[in-house]
Amino acid sequence: MTSKSVATALTLYRSRTLTLEQAATVGGCSTTQLEESARAFAPTPGEAPADD
Repeated sequence: MTSKSVATALTLYRSRTLTLEQAATVGGCSTTQLEESARAFAPTPGEAPADD
């Protein structure tokens, strides 16, 4: 698992392009690892929202 592949998987999951399971497969990690990464990189209060 590379940080770039996990970042790509997070992007695809957050944009609802892929399910959590599909995104984890793309990222080469488990769904648990992907969920932990998502929490670690969640926006903090006051941070600008992501473009939709």
